[in-house]
Amino acid sequence: MFSAFERMVAMRYLRARRQEGFISVIAWFSLLGIMLGVATLIIVMSVMNGFRHELLGRILGLNGHIGVYSLVGGPLKEFDPVARTLALLPGVRAVAPMIEGQALVTANELSSGAVVRGLALEDIRKRPILAGNIRSGSLDDFTGQDAAMIGKRMADRYGLKVGDTVTLTVPVFNETGLGVMPRSKSVALVAIYEVGMYEYDNSFVYLPFELAQLLYQMRGAASGVDVLLDDPDRIDEQRLKIVRALGGRYRVNDWLRANAGLFNAVQVERNVMFLILSLIILVAAFNIISSLIMLVKDKGRDIAILRTMGATRAMILRVFLLCGACVGVVGTAAGVALGLAFASNIEGIRQALQAMIGTDLFRAEIYFLTKLPAIVEPKEVSLVAGMALVLSFLATIYPAWRAARIDPVEALRYE
Repeated sequence: MFSAFERMVAMRYLRARRQEGFISVIAWFSLLGIMLGVATLIIVMSVMNGFRHELLGRILGLNGHIGVYSLVGGPLKEFDPVARTLALLPGVRAVAPMIEGQALVTANELSSGAVVRGLALEDIRKRPILAGNIRSGSLDDFTGQDAAMIGKRMADRYGLKVGDTVTLTVPVFNETGLGVMPRSKSVALVAIYEVGMYEYDNSFVYLPFELAQLLYQMRGAASGVDVLLDDPDRIDEQRLKIVRALGGRYRVNDWLRANAGLFNAVQVERNVMFLILSLIILVAAFNIISSLIMLVKDKGRDIAILRTMGATRAMILRVFLLCGACVGVVGTAAGVALGLAFASNIEGIRQALQAMIGTDLFRAEIYFLTKLPAIVEPKEVSLVAGMALVLSFLATIYPAWRAARIDPVEALRYE
C-alpha cells in the first residue's frame, strides 16, 4: 500500500530536527495520550468485568438461583413435597429447604444484628463457595442443637475462634413469668468461613436446619426452598417451568429480579466509564490533527519540491497518512500491552500502593469484595484497540488532504 519512498519520507518527518522540536513534542504527547487512553479503558473495563463476575459468583454461590415461598407469606409448611417436585425438574441441580431470619448476636460484651440461615449439612456441601472456604474448624461438626458457623470478619470483630460460644436472640417471643421475652440460644462455633464478600463474611450466621427450626419455632416448616440450577443464565425459562410445576400455588422469585437494582447499577456505571474514558483517546486524536497540521505547514516548501520532482498528490497524501498512522498504531499497541500487564497484576499493584501510602484503596465494606478483581475480555480489548486505530486514522485525513492540495508554484513563489 505504501511505497518505500513514502515510508522513507514519512519516517524522516517523524524524526524531527532541532528546529522542529515542538512539533515532535506534540506528536509524542499524542502517542502517550492514545497509549494511556487505551490502557485506562482496558484496565477499567477489566475491573468492572471482574467486579460483576465476582459479585455474581458469590451471590449465586451463597443464595439459590430461584426461591420458592408461601404465597401468603409466613412459613412454608409443605416444603418437603415442594422440594421433591422441584428436584425432578430438568435443569435443577439441587434443592435446599431453608430457614432465614434476623437475630441479635452477642459475644464478648459486643452485640450487633445478623442474618441467620438454617441449612442442612448436605445442602451446605453442595455450595462450593461456602464449603470450600472454611478457614478454621470443620463442617463435619455442623450438626446438633448447639452448632453454628460465622464469617471471618464477624469472628474478627467479636474476637471469636472455633469453640467459643455466642448468644443468638431472635424476634420470636415466649410468655414467661416475667412477661413476654424474646427467644435466646447459646451456640458453639464449629467453623469459620471466608467467601471474600464483606456482607456475608460480616453479617451471616449459619445454623443446622433443625436448630433453626427450633429457634424460630418453625417445626415442620421452612422459610422457603432454594433451587440451584445447572445454568443460571436460563433463569426465565426455568422459572416458568417451576411455576407450572407448582401450579401457581407458591410465590417464586429468582436471583435476577432480587438483585436487579445492583446489577443494573453496575452495568450503567460500566457504560458511563467507557464513554468518559473514551474521551481521552478522542483528545489524543485531536493532538494528532494539530501536530500534523503544523508539520504540513512547516514542510510546505519540501512538499512543493517533491511535487516538482514528480511526486503525485496521492503520494503526498499517503506520506502524511503514514505519519499519523504510525503514531496511532504505536500508541495503541503500547496501550494494549500496558493495559493487559496492569490488569493481570491489579491486586498486587493495589497492595503495593496501599503499603506505600498507608491507605486502604479498596474498602470491603464499600465495594462488597475483599480483593480487587479483573477479567480481561478479548472482545472488549479488540473493541478498544479498534476504536483507537479508527480515530487515529480519521485524525490524519484532513492534514494529509491539505498537504496533497499544496500548489508548488504558490509554495515556492517567495523562496
